[in-house]
Amino acid sequence: MKTISCKVIVLVVMIGIIPHRALCAALDKSNTISWSILIISLFGGLALFLYGMEKMSGGMKKSAGGKMRIILAALTKNRVIGLLVGTFITMVIQSSSATTVMLVSFVQANLMSFAQSIGVILGAGIGATITAQLIAFNVADYALLMIAVGFGMRILGSSEGIKSMGEIILGFGILFYGMKLMSEAMRPLRTYQTFLDVLKAMENPVLGLLVGTALTALIQSSGAFTGILIVLAQQGLITLEAGIPMIFGANIGTCITAGLASIGTSREAKRVAVAHVLFKAGGVFLFIFWIPAFADIIRDMAQSMGFGAARQIANAHTIFNVGLGLVFLPFTSVFANLVIKLLPDKKEDKDLRIAAWHLDETKILTPAIAIDLARTEIARMAKLLGRMQRAVIIPFFSDEPRRDEFFPQLSLLQGIEMRERKINFLQERITDYLLQVARQELTDEQSKEVYGMISIVKDMESLGDLIHRNMIPMIPKKQALESDFSLEGKEELLIYHEKVCGQVYLLQQAFAERNPEKAKAIMAKERKYLDLESQYRVHHLERLRHEKKESLETHTVHMELMDLMKQIIVYSSNIAKTFISTSGENIFGQPASDRKSAVVWYDTNEAMVSST
Repeated sequence: MKTISCKVIVLVVMIGIIPHRALCAALDKSNTISWSILIISLFGGLALFLYGMEKMSGGMKKSAGGKMRIILAALTKNRVIGLLVGTFITMVIQSSSATTVMLVSFVQANLMSFAQSIGVILGAGIGATITAQLIAFNVADYALLMIAVGFGMRILGSSEGIKSMGEIILGFGILFYGMKLMSEAMRPLRTYQTFLDVLKAMENPVLGLLVGTALTALIQSSGAFTGILIVLAQQGLITLEAGIPMIFGANIGTCITAGLASIGTSREAKRVAVAHVLFKAGGVFLFIFWIPAFADIIRDMAQSMGFGAARQIANAHTIFNVGLGLVFLPFTSVFANLVIKLLPDKKEDKDLRIAAWHLDETKILTPAIAIDLARTEIARMAKLLGRMQRAVIIPFFSDEPRRDEFFPQLSLLQGIEMRERKINFLQERITDYLLQVARQELTDEQSKEVYGMISIVKDMESLGDLIHRNMIPMIPKKQALESDFSLEGKEELLIYHEKVCGQVYLLQQAFAERNPEKAKAIMAKERKYLDLESQYRVHHLERLRHEKKESLETHTVHMELMDLMKQIIVYSSNIAKTFISTSGENIFGQPASDRKSAVVWYDTNEAMVSST
């Protein structure tokens, strides 16, 4: 990947050696237009422009992507905060499409709700206008200098932070150099009447809107299309009245990215894409009927502040999106209800299908999001394990046929079998997904997390095997006995079973909430529960010594069952240790008061764990 980037950069520098006056002479020689050279220059400049945007955005994501993920995932339901956070994040990563795709992924991963995403969607539109404002600064003459500085920082930088900053500067340089090439290529078109007539036709609001929507959907970047409009404005090829409807179209066309990202996701995630379309389309509907008045406002502002045509296009883009956010922000709950009515929940037994719910192949190129999706799928594995563990104990105490708690169409044992198949499938699927993520450019922390999660899913699959291969075969052995467990033995088994279920439940919560405190609680309880198993073992042997008939006949089953549950306790603690060690936490380095608080937290919540 780095080799490809270097080749592209060298190519850009080589192109920079070509004298622009010679290029213009070729384009304008004898008052005729050399269409082949014009098209090559135009599309070459556009390619560099888009590549520069990608490099710039990539550098910003590397330097701040992990922080953006944490900020987004920690959002409250406050729509104003959502608007501000959406604006800030999009300003940083320079892509409203990237922000909305992140929203789709986070809602899919249950890191946030659809209702939380609405304010962020509005903020993303505002943040995207910063790109247009930056492009409107005509610094193309310094593009090659920026490329040289950025390239030097990228190659010679001593830290990832410096290299990421170099990639941002490099992206800016390539972007502006692409603009310079496009601007030079379009210069002869200022006297080409047919082209001028076509652009004049864009003043028709409907036609301009359709063209802006189609072209933005094609290149999947409203920022890039707005940049092209700014280049046209710099050459005096487009009027403000023609640029405004195309800007409106660009805002609708950018919805295609989130729409594509929502394919195959949950109903809740699809609502994010639908809301994005509704906001943009609704805003265009409000503005499109008074484009001449809107253009006059923009032009008056430009005259009072000395802005040129390029800045007027950028200002129109900014005012539209800021106005859209302020107008719709008070009505986010109304829009949420509307979207839910348009896309209601489906009544289907999704849980019965063996499939990964959260893994998305398209997010592998964005490791921070992909890791979150994998973590959510692991939390689902823990939930399946918890349901298996709760169900498997029932046949040891009752001979009556029982149905699965969640799927009455299945018997209790069929439900366990179904979940065991799911766990085996998810172990293979998550491992393959994480190995693909590991092939991307990861930070050291991300690499540790990925390989730690691969180890964790293997341990979880082993837990499923303990239940399926070891506990279930003991059920007919117990049912063949003439005696039941003694009252004391039955009580001990049930109490210990609740402890085991509590540990597995905390595993699920630790992954679902990315909460290391709950993992610490599992580890803090391990020693206590192992000691408790030893106490129960002594009690059972005491009952045998007094020759209690029930204890003698159920001795083998009792001891094997207790031993298997003890193994689950140990496995759970090992998984918790891996979780903490790969999430940047210090397992044993926290103060004693912290360790104690984790234990107290768990003790006060055992009742809740038992009832879940």
